[in-house]
Amino acid sequence: MVLVSPLPDGPSAEAVLRARYTSRLPERLSDLAGPAHGTVGLPLHVIWSGLRSFDLDRPRSRMSLYRTVLAEGQREDLIVFLNPDLLLAQWPVLRILISRIIRDVWEARFTELADRVSIAA
Repeated sequence: MVLVSPLPDGPSAEAVLRARYTSRLPERLSDLAGPAHGTVGLPLHVIWSGLRSFDLDRPRSRMSLYRTVLAEGQREDLIVFLNPDLLLAQWPVLRILISRIIRDVWEARFTELADRVSIAA
């Protein structure tokens, strides 16, 4: 019989992801400086396959851009590509489409996002 030793104790995958997403957050929502209209092309380090250009004036396209940037973008990407007014406006729906960890990290840092959920309910 072969005994398999347990892995050394360390942070859980959830804790690692939570720390990663937290480290990417801007200090304030007002730091976000992304456009509110027009077409946005994402760099390869944010989206490496498929559609890389998004029309902010089309709701589905805008939602896809925001989902992608929230999940894959670094701090500078969040600042450059996300617009605070658009993020607040679409947060009640967007929060359902992103991972629980990303949602929790953003709502913990920015209470105005969590407040949008209460208002929409």
